[in-house]
Amino acid sequence: MANTKSITDTLERKKIKRAARKAAPPKAARTGARGENKAKIKKAARGTSKR
Repeated sequence: MANTKSITDTLERKKIKRAARKAAPPKAARTGARGENKAKIKKAARGTSKR
């Protein structure tokens, strides 16, 4: 994304960021599941999530 640190005007900064986002090439499709690299645990108490 464009470097907008030097721009102090919020609306101007937003405009530049939006334009940069639009111009950026689309991201590639995911190769695996979103959370596949998260640490998983074998056993947990009831009501506790496994990740």
